Order: sequence, then C-alpha cells, then structure tokens
Amino acid sequence: MSELIYDVIVIGGGIVGLSTAYKLNLHHPHLKILLLEKENAVAFHQTGRNSGVLHSGIYYKPGSYKAKNCVEGRRELVSFAKEHHIAHDICGKIIVATDPSELEHMSKVFNNGIKNDVEDIEMITAAQIKEIEPFCSGISGIRVGCTGIIDFVGVCNVLSKLIVEKFQGSNVLLKHEVTAFVKDGDKTIVMTPKGNFTGKYIVNCSGLQSDRIAKKDGMNPEMKIVGFRGDYFELTPEAQHKVKHLIYPVPNPEFPFLGVHFTRMLHHPTECGPNAVFVFKREGYEKTDFSLTDTLDALAYLGTWKLFFKHWRFGLDEYRRAFSKKLFLERLQRLLPDLKMEDIVPGRAGVRAMALDIHGNMIDDFKIVNSDNALHVLNAPSPAATACLAIGKAVNDMAEKHFNLN
Repeated sequence: MSELIYDVIVIGGGIVGLSTAYKLNLHHPHLKILLLEKENAVAFHQTGRNSGVLHSGIYYKPGSYKAKNCVEGRRELVSFAKEHHIAHDICGKIIVATDPSELEHMSKVFNNGIKNDVEDIEMITAAQIKEIEPFCSGISGIRVGCTGIIDFVGVCNVLSKLIVEKFQGSNVLLKHEVTAFVKDGDKTIVMTPKGNFTGKYIVNCSGLQSDRIAKKDGMNPEMKIVGFRGDYFELTPEAQHKVKHLIYPVPNPEFPFLGVHFTRMLHHPTECGPNAVFVFKREGYEKTDFSLTDTLDALAYLGTWKLFFKHWRFGLDEYRRAFSKKLFLERLQRLLPDLKMEDIVPGRAGVRAMALDIHGNMIDDFKIVNSDNALHVLNAPSPAATACLAIGKAVNDMAEKHFNLN
C-alpha cells in the first residue's frame, strides 16, 4: 500500500472524470488529487467515440441540470479550447422537420432553446433550409448558430496535462483498473492490480461502469447501466459536398436519442448516424461483440425487460438498420433525398451508457449521489461532453459541501 494519502481519488479518465479532477484542483490547488483510468489512454470509451458535437442546449427541459450545464458548459468549453488551442469549429447546424407531424415538437424544441438562453437560434423556412444545405429537404426547421464540433480527445489530453503539471502532488495514472475498495477508518484504500492507493474521498466518474463501481463502494445505485451501441456510416470523398454543416432531424420525444443525423467532423469524413441498439458487451464496438457477464447482468435486471416491452417496435427497427445498409440509407434519405448507396461506407461505432430504473424508465437527467466519503456520478448522458466543465464545477460544489473541503 502506498504511504502517500491523496485528498481525492477520481475514478475514470473520460471527459467528466478529467473535468472533475481539474475543477477540484482549480478551486483547491493545495489538494493532492489522483485520477485512475483502466485503459492505456484517456477518453478511450464514450468520450472518444461520440460525434464530437458541441451541443447548444436547445433540446433540454428548462430548469434541468442538462439545460443549465449544457449552455454554461458549452460557452466555457469554447473559451477553454481557444485558450489551449484545441481544434474546434462553431459551424452551426439545422434541425429539419420533414413531416407535418413533427412541427409541434419542433416548436417545443425552439421554445426550450429560448427559455434555456441559447443564443443565435431562429426558425427557418423550407427555402432557407435549401440555402444553408442545398441537398437537404424539409418543410421547416431551426438554425442553431452556436452549435459546433470539437476534438474531445484533445480536450482530455489538455486536462490530463494540466492536472499533472499545474498542481503539485496530483497525478493521472493509466492502466490502473479499480477492482475493490477497503475502508480504513475515515479513509478508503482503492485497490488495483498495479498497486493500492489511499484517499480521504472518492469521486466515481466511470461512465459505462459507474453502477458497478458504486456497488464496489457498498452503495445501492438503484439503477442499472445498459449499453446501447451507435453505428455510423461515413460519406465518401465524392459525397462530402452534400453536407456543409450539421443536419439533425426533429427528435422523437419518446426517446433520449437525437435520431440519425449528419455531422461534419474535424479529423474524419462526415458521419451519418448513429442508430441505437442494445449491446451484449458494455464496451463492445463490433456488431458481434459478446460478454457473458455483461449480458447476464443486463438481462437479469427487470428494468431492461420493461424497457424492451415498452419499446420493442423501436428496438426491432434499430436492429434491422444495424444489419442493413439499405434500411440505414432510407432513414438518411429523409433528410438528404438524393443520397445514394455508393455515397456512404461503414464507419466507427460507440457505446452509450443508458441508466435505467427498475421500471424500465430511462433516467434522462444527470444523477450524482453521495455515499459516506464518496460521490458517484451515476448518470452523465449527452450532452455531458459539452457540459463537462460545468459538471466538474457542480461536482466540486457538492464535494465542498459533502466532504467539507477547504
């Protein structure tokens, strides 16, 4: 066991964990903070496999943590990116209605944006949609000028460097998977295969593993993380000209997914997707990946089955598209009718951590709870990457109160 006692040990090297460690140190420079990441690089899972979009905050229920943290976090993250020369582009996006049945919810989305203080948004006509995106067809839309794209992995690399170089005694360790906790009086020994570390306080930001880490700490999270894989296609070089900005459909209000959309990337071709299919391995990025432990864990949970029964038709449609390029193309053609089969090729995939309660309800907002000398970020869904610095500040504020930090 290491003789060094850390003030706070943060578990998880995604963008939320790194932002939390950074904000804790920024507000308390004297604290010795250790961040433990099980992979050989930061941002290895959800952070490094998402679409890279800086969300505006237009979708979220006014007054929710998502709405507040997304708007504030986006503005802070853009400033942070400028200060540290992180690649980003405030290119704007359009949300497009293709059917009259979508107009009512689109108006609600726009009104949410106004209430959430999202800047540079306006309703646009079918003709204006064509002016912005000549290959896109819709009957009405919303232009969101403050949306952009950013290198989230770059953000994480900068945060990791700042933690190590700016704050004496703080550190980020890779290839250190947390396997257990042992209570030692008012401290906790965090056990890993590469050594044990003692901390006064623990902050769990482990994303896809957040519920399991909470259980290792002796806490009942009262929810289960269930993974949903998102598969992407990419536009070929010959088809890149068909998308100039970001193009989104009006989201289905029954689901937390934003629907299949087009994202102009910074370092990759334009992405088309994702779908959303249940995975048989929490960190499985191939269609055939399978983990018996993860599968049994998910299927033994009553909430998983209740979700399936509620939304079986949606789930079946998503699985069909996951294995059919033709069906995936048909969904894309709702926004870009002239898109051809030869315009798209298979791209990458990511897995999203979906938090479910026992009734099969998807926990839509951020969920952070405390337990003895620990804080557990149990649910940090999209727009968590955009809101990362604001979430880090929120966790710091909770830690100050719960841990009596000074």
